[in-house]
Amino acid sequence: MKSENEIKSFNNKQEAEDLLKKSRNRIDEIDNELFSLISQRTSLAKDIALSKKYLGMPIYDKSREDAIHEKIDGLCEEFDLDTEIIDQIIDMLTILNKNEQNKILKEEC
Repeated sequence: MKSENEIKSFNNKQEAEDLLKKSRNRIDEIDNELFSLISQRTSLAKDIALSKKYLGMPIYDKSREDAIHEKIDGLCEEFDLDTEIIDQIIDMLTILNKNEQNKILKEEC
């Protein structure tokens, strides 16, 4: 059985071009899915912001962010992904969510 990381060998140029096109098309599909998921994730900011406001909690929750990074670090190891880069992506998603929460709370005032 071939591993996913094995280098593919081609019989001709057309096979390589076909695989390149197929792979790029799949990346485009995944990008669309990622944007949809990011939008869904960000849309939860209203629920989170209003709940935190009612509970008297600040927007920034260090323990929650630490727990997320701990979970992400485990997933990076499991899926053999670069932890530093994935942590940066998670940080950006967290900033996006906090910005949205702040915006919602300002609108509530």
